[in-house]
Amino acid sequence: MKISKKILANAIRVLSMDMVQFANSGHPGAPMGMADIAEVLWRNHLKHNPRNPKWINRDRFVLSNGHASALIYSVLHLLGYNISIEDLKKFRKIHSKTPGHPEFKITDGIEITTGPLGQGIASAVGLAISEKILSAQFNRPRFNIIDHYTYVFLGDGCMMEGISHEACSIAGNMKLGKLIAFYDNNGISIDGEIKDWFNDDTASRFESYGWHVIHNVDGHDCKNIHTAIKNALNETNKPSLLICNTIIAFGSPNKSGSHLSHGAPLGEMEISQTRKKLKWNYAPFIIPSEIYKAWNTVDLGKNYELKWNKIFYEYTHKYPKLSQELIRRLKFKLPVCWKKQIKKIITNTQKENNHISTRQASKNILEKINYMLPELIGGSADLTPSTLTKLSCSISIQSNISGNYIHYGAREFGMTAIANGIAIYGGFLPYTATFLVFMEYAINAVRMASLMQAKHIMLYTHDSIGLGEDGPTHQPIEQLSALRIIPNLSVWRPCDQVETAVAWKNAIERCGPTVIVLTRQNVIKQDRNVSALNNISKGGYILRESKQKPELILISTGSEIEITVRAYKILSNNGYQIRVVSLPCIDLFESQSKIYKELVLPKNVQLRIAIEAGVSHFWYKYVGLSGKIIGIDEFGRSGSGKDVFNFFKINVDTIVHQSKILIKKSRK
Repeated sequence: MKISKKILANAIRVLSMDMVQFANSGHPGAPMGMADIAEVLWRNHLKHNPRNPKWINRDRFVLSNGHASALIYSVLHLLGYNISIEDLKKFRKIHSKTPGHPEFKITDGIEITTGPLGQGIASAVGLAISEKILSAQFNRPRFNIIDHYTYVFLGDGCMMEGISHEACSIAGNMKLGKLIAFYDNNGISIDGEIKDWFNDDTASRFESYGWHVIHNVDGHDCKNIHTAIKNALNETNKPSLLICNTIIAFGSPNKSGSHLSHGAPLGEMEISQTRKKLKWNYAPFIIPSEIYKAWNTVDLGKNYELKWNKIFYEYTHKYPKLSQELIRRLKFKLPVCWKKQIKKIITNTQKENNHISTRQASKNILEKINYMLPELIGGSADLTPSTLTKLSCSISIQSNISGNYIHYGAREFGMTAIANGIAIYGGFLPYTATFLVFMEYAINAVRMASLMQAKHIMLYTHDSIGLGEDGPTHQPIEQLSALRIIPNLSVWRPCDQVETAVAWKNAIERCGPTVIVLTRQNVIKQDRNVSALNNISKGGYILRESKQKPELILISTGSEIEITVRAYKILSNNGYQIRVVSLPCIDLFESQSKIYKELVLPKNVQLRIAIEAGVSHFWYKYVGLSGKIIGIDEFGRSGSGKDVFNFFKINVDTIVHQSKILIKKSRK
C-alpha cells in the first residue's frame, strides 16, 4: 500500500468526522478542511517529542479555532502521544482526555486552553514573546538553548474577534519572527457564508501590523503548503500569516463548502459517502498499521530532545549559574532567600509610618522584591504612570528584548490573554495592570487564567468611587463582586501597605492567578499586634478587638477599613463592644479551618455590618438578614473622592449611626 500525503491527511479527516459523529456533537468542518495543512506542518516541520510533551525547546502549537479540537486530538493520536482510540471515542464525554475544546493540563500535547475565539492567537503571542525574551536572557554563543517556533491555526471567528486585532498588532510591533499563523480562509461561519458580514482585507490588515503575509496558499496542495511554511521560516524579523484557502469539510460530497458542516455531525449517510469519495475503505476508528507507521514521530522526537540534551549538558558546564537559574525558573521554584527576605520586608513595612495609596505601596514592595525574582515581567495597558507598575530596574522589551517590562498599549483584553501565554510558557511570572473598571474589557481572559490556574498576577488600581473626578464611567461598583465569584481566582483588596505586602507574598507563592485591587487615594497605615500581622495571610483577621465579648462586628476591606476603624474608636469610647474584621482576601479566608473562621466571625455574634464601596449583594453571606450592608447599588458620581464617599453616606457617621441602631434593637 503506497501511503501518500493525501492518505495521511485523510486519516485526520475520517478520525475527526467519526469522533464528532460518535459523540453526536462537535465541529467536523474545520478539521477536515485543515487536515492537509496539519499533516505537512506536523510531519515535516514541527519539532516535538510525543514521549515528553513538556520538553522545553519543543515547538508550540496552538489551535485558536478550538472548536476544531477533533483535528488536534486526531493528530496527537496519530503521532504517538498518550491519546488512544478509546480516548477519541470518548470525545466530548465527561472525564475524557478529549474535551470539546482543547484544555491545558487535560491532554498531553495541548499547550494552552484556547477557549473563546481569538484568545488562542493572543495567548500564542504570549508564548512567542516568552521564547524571544528567554532566549535573549539565557542563550549564549553556540548555545541556543531556547530556540523554537510557535505555530497557530485560526479561523474567521478569531479574525473577527477584537482581541485578535489587539494581540496581532503587538506581535507585529515586537517583530516576533518565530510566530507563524495559518488562517483557515474557508469563507464559512456558523451563520453561513461570511462575505456579507466579514469582507475585510485581511492581508492588508496584517501587513499594516508589520506581519509577513503569504497570500493564496492552497490549503489542499501539500507542496504549496510546504513552500509557504519554508517561506515563513526564512522570515526572521516579522511574524508570518499564511492565508490558506480551504474548503470546509473537504471530502464531504454534499456538505463541503457549507455551514451545515461547521458545528454539527455530518450524519451516517454523509459519512458513508465521504468514505467512498476519499477512497477510505476502513470502518470507523480503524487506522491501518502502515498509516500509523508513516505518522509516528516518537523516535524522531526522542532524537530532537537527545540532541538538545547534549547541548544543554555542555551549556551547564560552561555556564553553571545560568543553567541553575533557568531550571529554577522553569520549575516555578522561588529562590532560597525568598521566605526569609519577604518576612523581613513585611515586618519592616509594619514599622513604617507612611500614609500612602496602596498602588504606591504595591510599587514599593515590587522595588524591594524584584532583585530576588528576575522572572518578574511587568506591563500595563497604557496606564503605567497611573498603575505605578514600572520600577527603577524595569527595562522595556520594546527597546531591549532581554528586558522585563511590556508596554501593551490600551489593549486590556489582549494584554491579559498574552500574559496568560507568558505565564503558561514558564520561566516568567507576569504581572499586568489597568484600572479596575477596565477589567471588564479583559474579564474573559481573567476567567481563562483561572480555568488554567495560570500564575498571572493582575493589578487593578483606582479601585472605587475614591478615584474621584473621572466620574461613574471610571468608578468601579460591581467589578469586585464579579471577580470574587470566579473559581480558582484569588482576589485581594488590601487596606494599607502591610496588607499589600502580604497580598504580593501570597500572589507570588500561589499556584494560580491572583488579582490585587489597589487604591488611588492615600490610606492610613493600621496598627497591628503580632497575631493580626501573622493572620493577614489567612485572608481575614481581627484588626480591632473589644474589651469584652463583642456585641457587633464591623467587616470591611480596602480603603473603607480606615473609616471603619475610626467608627470603632468612637463606638468603643461610648461603651460599645465592637470588633473590626478586615477581609482583604475572601477566597483565602473561606479556605481556612472552621475553627479559625468561627474565631474571627463567631456565629453567636449575629449583629454585623459590612462596609465596602461596591455592590451590596455579595455581603449578605456575612451579615445575614439581621445585619446591615453599607455599600453602593448604583453608579457613582463625578467629584472629589471625599465628596463622593459622603454623597453615598459611606463614612464614619453612617457606620456609627447604623451600629447604634442595630445594638439598640438587640438590647430591647
